[in-house]
Amino acid sequence: MLEQVPRERLAQLPSPLHRAPGLGASLGVPLWLKRDDLLGFGFGGNKVRGLEILVADARRRGADVLVTGAGVQSNHVRATAATAAWAGMEMVAVYWGDAPARLEGNYKLVRLLGGEPRFTGNADRAGVDGVIAEVAAELTAAGHTPYPIPRGGACALGVLAHVLAAAELAEQCRRLGAHPTLVWLAVGSGTTLTGWLLGTRLADAPWRVEGVTVSRPGDEIRAQVARLAAETEPWLGKVEPPEVVVHEGFIGDGYGIPSPGGDAAVALAARTQGVFLDPVYTGKAFDGLFAAARGGRFGPGDEVVFVHTGGEPALFVDRTP
Repeated sequence: MLEQVPRERLAQLPSPLHRAPGLGASLGVPLWLKRDDLLGFGFGGNKVRGLEILVADARRRGADVLVTGAGVQSNHVRATAATAAWAGMEMVAVYWGDAPARLEGNYKLVRLLGGEPRFTGNADRAGVDGVIAEVAAELTAAGHTPYPIPRGGACALGVLAHVLAAAELAEQCRRLGAHPTLVWLAVGSGTTLTGWLLGTRLADAPWRVEGVTVSRPGDEIRAQVARLAAETEPWLGKVEPPEVVVHEGFIGDGYGIPSPGGDAAVALAARTQGVFLDPVYTGKAFDGLFAAARGGRFGPGDEVVFVHTGGEPALFVDRTP
């Protein structure tokens, strides 16, 4: 039934899977990179996968405006703005807090793509959800047909895209002779993690899936995974996800704020592999992978796939006070 879910083809799929010998040597374990940063649309990133399904649903419902929100440097918001531009729709971006002093990074790209920014004036991230609903009601009253998308694309349709990504990896591993024992990724809204867990179960894949939280407490993520998994039942049936393993302690001073360990991982990936991680998601996730390696996690026969979820525009943000 999943194969019948309507999708708009935005991404270049499958995303590349390749060895990373320089980074792998630093970890002491064979390493593969699943390059969702190279999806070839809207500056890439794993959020494009979910938007393929979400924009198809929006078209089916006759929508003419996509509405979503998050922080001002959100990859999801940038990818949604690109999707709206591609689909000939308008787009409203709801951001928490106040307008930034500089036009840079993902925020600059959203404006370039024609997204209309709205700011909540409140640092509470959850406040974005209510404003998304308010904007949708306002647009409906004005004669539009809005299509609201939760923060991070955290909904069942977003999860389904990452179920497909897990199946995609299984096929690539068969073709390339890869035998990963672990898939490692950054965790924000929990959408990507949920999809990979369900997809791993459905593909009967031999690897474990583990994540590093860059946004919220592990207990909150586990609850989110349970909720999102339940919401996919109309498409997947009742699938029991594998154990939800979320590593904490790598957020640093907060979501969206670079950490010393994350920055060190970004620099090492660039200098050993010529690959750019980002300071908000993948840098912190790789910091967590280094910690696991230092703790003696890996032994003979282990192989790791690191899911590079994108986010490079964050490298072009001046974070000096």
